[in-house]
Amino acid sequence: MIRTYGTLSLAGDKWVYDGVPPHVAIRLKQLFPRIPKHRTSPFEFPNDKAHSADLAWFIQRYPVTISLNDSVTLDGGRQQFEQDAAAMEAILKPDYQPKQLIGLRDGEHVRPYQSQAIELTLLRHALLLGDDVGLGKTYTTAGLFLNGVTLPAAVVMQVHLQQQWQDKIESFTHLTCHKIKGTKPYNLPPADVYLFRYSQIAGWIDTFADGFFKAVAFDEIQELRTGTKSAKGEAAKELADNAVYRLGLSATPIYNYGVETWNIMQMLDDQALGSFDEFLREWCVDRRQVKDPQALGSFLREQNLMLRRTKREVGQQLPPINTIIEHVDADQQTLKDVEQLARELAIKTTTGSFVERGQAGRELDLMLRQATGVSKAKGVAAYVQIVLESDVPVLLMGWHRDVYDIWLKALAAYRPAMYTGSESENQKNESVRRFVEGETNLFIMSLRSGAGLDGLQHRCSTVIFGELDWSPKVHEQIIGRLDREGQQEQITCVYLNTDEGSDPPMVELLGLKQSQATGIIDPGKEFETRYSDKSRIQALAERFLSKKTSKEAA
Repeated sequence: MIRTYGTLSLAGDKWVYDGVPPHVAIRLKQLFPRIPKHRTSPFEFPNDKAHSADLAWFIQRYPVTISLNDSVTLDGGRQQFEQDAAAMEAILKPDYQPKQLIGLRDGEHVRPYQSQAIELTLLRHALLLGDDVGLGKTYTTAGLFLNGVTLPAAVVMQVHLQQQWQDKIESFTHLTCHKIKGTKPYNLPPADVYLFRYSQIAGWIDTFADGFFKAVAFDEIQELRTGTKSAKGEAAKELADNAVYRLGLSATPIYNYGVETWNIMQMLDDQALGSFDEFLREWCVDRRQVKDPQALGSFLREQNLMLRRTKREVGQQLPPINTIIEHVDADQQTLKDVEQLARELAIKTTTGSFVERGQAGRELDLMLRQATGVSKAKGVAAYVQIVLESDVPVLLMGWHRDVYDIWLKALAAYRPAMYTGSESENQKNESVRRFVEGETNLFIMSLRSGAGLDGLQHRCSTVIFGELDWSPKVHEQIIGRLDREGQQEQITCVYLNTDEGSDPPMVELLGLKQSQATGIIDPGKEFETRYSDKSRIQALAERFLSKKTSKEAA
């Protein structure tokens, strides 16, 4: 008689492994690290394909007592897992031949790498698509919706992108779209795709439980990096839990620290990384940093939960981005005005109570960032003027209203277009039109307002950061607005920093966060030396000075 090591039975939607001898339990915990070390038999596992395959493999070494029906169910799950794994491997092969999609408008087509993402989502039911900015994640999503099993579908996006999504889907396919209006539910008109803003979904949360939406796509899914701590996060989770297919879109899903990965994956496949405590125990060194970002990134790829292709990999490589870091002088009086208050807040940040430290730290950050931006605003404006005088379109990035006011006054002659948090959707659309059609060469944009915005690449190749963001991925998103298909010139990216105020510590922390995100999103990728050539900017400066000298002589 074959010796057995406990019993395995199916109870509802869980496998229950009971009566496990101690030495087998030790081995089980080694192979299933999500089981807490202190847990004793019985052990529970989800009844999904992945766990069925793992359990079927484990009981080959340690046979168990199991009923015939349960054994058939377990083996069926294993076979399905292996078939799906083979199918996904075939999809990702270089010689993959995409299936023909029905429902595209005449002359439109889905590229092979976009078809790979579509078929992987249909098979895996969940995917984080991290393709480089500009590789057509919107078109991939529209192609996914051409499969009848995914309709009706919902797309959740940032506030300024609703019209852009509708325009792209309806120009690319014969699908019909409806833009959700407001935060209060109403009877939805017939449509294939319903377009929500992130700011709207909290009000619709009670309508998501009926499973009406068969598929959901979260555009710029880093919006959900804080998980269900926010009302929109709770609503997004409810929407995702009741959809059959879930697609997350972002070239920059990790904005700060690696721990955000868990919140993002909760919206797509909440079994993939275990509970939050399990994730912290297995993957992290603290409550923020992942100890081995490359290992986590490799795991997500191996599980076919994340798919990312670069422009080089799909044959769309542009010249290297020309990154220039320049020093601008700060107005010492502006920084001196806040010096005493900053000192008091700094003391509270290090010696106060827990609540006082948190509040003082936030106030110190806000105050120093604003003061730093204001102190260098005139220097930034002077630099931008040099570029504008040579008739070069400029994307100027900032954050604070006080800084914008200084720029608007100093650069008023260039009739700047504004795309910040203060403009309505119609005003933002008008600003884009003015810039793209050449009515102005200056486009002032908020650091966190540009994700998903398309069209600027047809007019502009120069971006100047007049203020910094705490997240390096915000900077990447902005550069990606220009570094995409349709761009005809090399991108020049200028960071105007000062040695005072908040700039030095921000630059230092940006390096740490970049190492976390790069390891997860691009495991195995070496840090690249930035290409930097100041000759173009120097030529513009010389041209500006010569023109100024000529005017003075006249």
